[in-house]
Order: sequence, then C-alpha cells, then structure tokens
Amino acid sequence: MSNLPLPLKGIIPPLVTPLLGRDEIDVEGTQRLIDHVVGGGVHGLFLLGSSGEAPSLSHATQREFLKIACNQVAGRVPVLVGITDTSMTESIEFSEFAAECGADAVVLATPYYFPMHQNDLKRYVEEIATELPLPFLLYNMPSHTKVCFDIDTIESLLHLDKFIGVKDSSANMNYFNKLIEVKRLQENFTLLMGPEELLAQSVLMGGDGGISGGANLVPSLYVSLYDAALAEDMREVHRLQQQVMRLSKNLYEVGPSPSGYLTGIKTALGIAGLCSDRMSEPLYAMPDERKQMIHQHLDDMGLLDGLKIVG
Repeated sequence: MSNLPLPLKGIIPPLVTPLLGRDEIDVEGTQRLIDHVVGGGVHGLFLLGSSGEAPSLSHATQREFLKIACNQVAGRVPVLVGITDTSMTESIEFSEFAAECGADAVVLATPYYFPMHQNDLKRYVEEIATELPLPFLLYNMPSHTKVCFDIDTIESLLHLDKFIGVKDSSANMNYFNKLIEVKRLQENFTLLMGPEELLAQSVLMGGDGGISGGANLVPSLYVSLYDAALAEDMREVHRLQQQVMRLSKNLYEVGPSPSGYLTGIKTALGIAGLCSDRMSEPLYAMPDERKQMIHQHLDDMGLLDGLKIVG
C-alpha cells in the first residue's frame, strides 16, 4: 500500500493527454500543463481517464505518457491513474507499471464492451483487487461504459483493503446521495464528483472534492470553489459557481455533443499556449470557425491574460 492520505480531498483534475500525432506525446506541452495545474493549487492529478482519451491511445503511448507525467509531477501531488481496459491482464499489468512510475492509486471503471451483471462485476473487482499493487477507486461512468456500479455492489466491496473510494460521473444526484450513505459506513472512504457543474453541491452534501476537467485550464477557480463549499461560504459558492457554469457553457457547448466538452477544453488549452489541441482518433480537433468562437469566449471571460478568472 502507498502512503496516500485518506480520504483524498480537493480538486484532482483529469489531465488531458497533449498529443502531436496519433502516437506522439506533446512532451513540452505535458510538462507545461502539469506545472500550470499543480501551480494552481490542485490537490492531485488523475491521468488517463476519459479527459485523457485513454481508450483511444495505444498501450505504448499510455505508458510513455504516464512515465513523462509522473516524472514531471515529481511527488508534488498524489497521482491517480486510470487502468480500465477490456482485458483484465492489461489492467493489472498497467497498474504494475503505474506503481513503478510512482503513481499513488489507480482508478477502475467497468470494462466497456460486454454488458455485465452485478454479480459478475462484483467478482471481477474482487479478483482484480487481489493483484493490484496500489489502492484503487471505482469509476462510475455509465454514459461511457453502459454499466453502473449499483450501490449494493459498492457496499459489498467495502471489505477489500485496497478499495479506497469512488469517482462518480453519473450526474445523478440521487445516486450520489446514496454514495454519501456508503461513505459513512467506511472510515476514510473517498467520494469524488465527476461533473464539475455539480462540484459545489457534492461537497456541501459531504463529498470530498472533484475530478474537474476545467481545472486543466483554470485550476485556481475550482480550488477556490472547493474551498468555499468546504467552508460553507454560500455567497462565495454562488459567485464562483456562476463562473464555472459560464466556463462550461462557453467551452463545452461550442462543439457538438457528446464530445464537445473534450474538444472544447483541448481547444482552449491550445489557444492558451499550454499544449497542443490535437485529439486522439476517433475524435478530431474543432474546425477553425469554432476555434475562433472559443477564442472569443476566452477573451470575454478574461482568460487570455494570465489565465485568471475576472471576478
């Protein structure tokens, strides 16, 4: 087991994977982006999740990126790594590589091809847990994997020593409320919100923080919102929540759904000069006219001058 502080708390951005080509990492962009995000006060990094386009990257590219990223983080914040694969063997081997690179925990979603009964899902997690070298969080992402971790299934897995929490990206607040009850059953259990628009609400309800994609661009905004929610400063929560919603609308709704959130944030990072905006196929960069819209939105929000939200 690692020396990871539990429960994990705060803003843990799902880092995008900067690319120059299909299997070519934007190394300088990766280093620049990590320094920017860590310098913004975040509490950890989540590598190779959905925002990191992990399922679209070759295993070799995933490994190369992980090694570059961990070297750049250099222990400044905890590093979580997505290991979900359709092959259990690949997930286990990648978790071992993550441990060798210095990662602190891994994140496991449901395998995303065959539909799974909850009994099989429970058995799968119990089996893989015996071979993982690091603590793990479950990643509930039914919109992408087509399978949800039922609350009963999560409760039944609490006996696993390495099971330290859940990242919930269902955007279902009723489900999240039930996860809060699960959290109360297990000491130091981590509960993180996926959709950043629900970050403040989740922390006020008792959650531990968020995996907020917008923190790739403006980490200080999400850290400030987390801090305000933790302090129950509702006036400040309201003010910052409005900024988060404005950012969400102006970046994530420019490109077509359902991938607009990802093309939006990568386009913005490219405009800001932090890293390349190249996507990993089957996704593609925005056309020039939409990039111009993003550029105008960033300018309107005051984000082209030092990447600071103008309050």
